[in-house]
Amino acid sequence: MKINVEIRPMTIQDYDEIFAMWQITSKRALSNADSRERIAFYLDRNPNMSQVAVVDGKIVGTVLCGHDGRRGFIHHMAVLPEYRRHQIGMKMAKKGLSAIAEAGIDKTHIFCYTDNSLGQSFWKAMGWTKRDDVYVFSCQCDK
Repeated sequence: MKINVEIRPMTIQDYDEIFAMWQITSKRALSNADSRERIAFYLDRNPNMSQVAVVDGKIVGTVLCGHDGRRGFIHHMAVLPEYRRHQIGMKMAKKGLSAIAEAGIDKTHIFCYTDNSLGQSFWKAMGWTKRDDVYVFSCQCDK
């Protein structure tokens, strides 16, 4: 079945719909950094880089894309299960990566859970390389 999908930049007006979608697709990855205020800050800091996929007026996919001035990062790449296998994720990723590249950033990273075989397969199929030479360390820093 062919579906008509529109890929467009994410706006803060999409927040309620994307947050509801993340409850289905990305719940374990959500944190205080995903509040409306923090997402608004992220979108303002990285204009037109994050994308949503829309089918018949409904958001069915999201990807947060941005950079720190040196490296690009992708977060919350998600497509509703019933809309997978239609190249929606690939289209969103390519559009976000293109925006990152236009900002002069030549390398982008994504964090993927070790038990997320679907996500790992997706990124490998997109030509990404899994690194075994680095670990991610996190800190809940005090202000």
